[in-house]
Amino acid sequence: MSQPSVKKNYIYRTMYEILVLITPFVTTPYISRVLGADGVGVYSYTYSIMTYFTLFAALGTVSYGAREIAQHRDDKRQSSKLFWEIELMTVATTTICLIVWCVVIIFSRQYRPYFIALIPVLLGTMFDISWYFTGLERIKNIVICNSFFKIAGIVLLFTFVKQREDLVFYFVINSMVTMLGNLSMWIYLPKTLAKVNFKTLTFKKHFKETLIYFVPTIATSIYTVLDKTLIGAITHDTYQNGYYEQANKIMRMTYTVSFIAINSVMSARISYLFAEKKNEEIKKRIYKTMDYILLIGFGCTFGIIGVANKFVPAFFGSGYEPVIELLRYMSPLTIIVGISNCLGANYYTPGGQRARSARVIVLGSVVNLILNLLLIHFIGATGAVMASIIAESVITVLYVYMSGDYMSVKLLLKLSWKRVLSGFIMLMFVLIIGKSLSYGDIVVIAIQVIAGIAVYFGLLFLMKDNMLKELINTALEMLKKGVRKNASD
Repeated sequence: MSQPSVKKNYIYRTMYEILVLITPFVTTPYISRVLGADGVGVYSYTYSIMTYFTLFAALGTVSYGAREIAQHRDDKRQSSKLFWEIELMTVATTTICLIVWCVVIIFSRQYRPYFIALIPVLLGTMFDISWYFTGLERIKNIVICNSFFKIAGIVLLFTFVKQREDLVFYFVINSMVTMLGNLSMWIYLPKTLAKVNFKTLTFKKHFKETLIYFVPTIATSIYTVLDKTLIGAITHDTYQNGYYEQANKIMRMTYTVSFIAINSVMSARISYLFAEKKNEEIKKRIYKTMDYILLIGFGCTFGIIGVANKFVPAFFGSGYEPVIELLRYMSPLTIIVGISNCLGANYYTPGGQRARSARVIVLGSVVNLILNLLLIHFIGATGAVMASIIAESVITVLYVYMSGDYMSVKLLLKLSWKRVLSGFIMLMFVLIIGKSLSYGDIVVIAIQVIAGIAVYFGLLFLMKDNMLKELINTALEMLKKGVRKNASD
């Protein structure tokens, strides 16, 4: 079986992540103004509750399923058998969660219409087979399906969500886009699956294994989802949830740019390399992935701090001023989470070390839960941010410490110092521009971003940053190939 192209998969994944990145830039300013911080807060709070149900429905199949398929992709019969075993198990767990969700709807009064509108999200979890195509490294299939429905969702949003009273339509559109995007991937299955005798399917082994993957997943949710639930439950202030959600939205954009795309592509390939026991190649790929993440991550971190004051009111509109402070406090998470995500996706999960990583994540979750309960009561959403930073830092430090010769503090410092220096100088330039220019906010932001990128990468170029040099050479090589191809045509 021919090896899937990592470069092509990365391009497909990057194209999709760019769409994911662009979507909030198109929809968020509109939704922020139409629904207000209160409406955004209602969505954030209720969706955080639904997230627990989707986590229990999927168990750990997203990571576990991708790893199993990746390690057996050369055997079509075995990978087909694995697909049906894991998928049918997900159908069973999701059905149980749907029943419990219906009970929640019955006993809820204030949020009942919104909980009903979120039902398609659970159905989408039932039929989510992105893990299968990720394991096969057929990223193109995932990208095509989800891109179509994401674009359709944008059109529907602008068509049907016109005022605060249309909040339920906002729920329905987002839920249906998720469900239909997952369902559409099934059209590619006949070409990839072999016939399977369903009497031979076994589920016991997978259930035990997915529980190992599920523990860190549910633990992680404590500091990615529970914070939103606790903000709503402790403060009883949907505005606080709205501010926190908007700041989180910007941070998710930076995660997309800096590490989500590359880790999702590399994880499947490294799972395959672990099965082949090619340790030196694995180390090389983890090193290069981390190098890239830190290059982009430090630029995003310092950039966010520099433009937040102008960006937030221009992007979200009036009434979202508290988001400026939240965003600046959150900015280091791009680096902290980027490091742990790289090691989790490219070492602990593909290397069968999920049980070890689970203990670290559980510890981080306990730290986060305790700090959330202490801090949210006094400083609201800011307390949740502080708790997340400390908890994520604990996880990252332990991840690096436990990773052996796959990663070290010394190596991270070697990869970071040039980026920190360049980022700090860039920050100074961006802040000076923001204070000096008196044009409209959008114009000033554009100048800040362009100047910031030029200063950051310009300084790194002068300092002969290896990853930047490699990216430039790769881009030039692709450009030359394109020119030669056009010339031959």
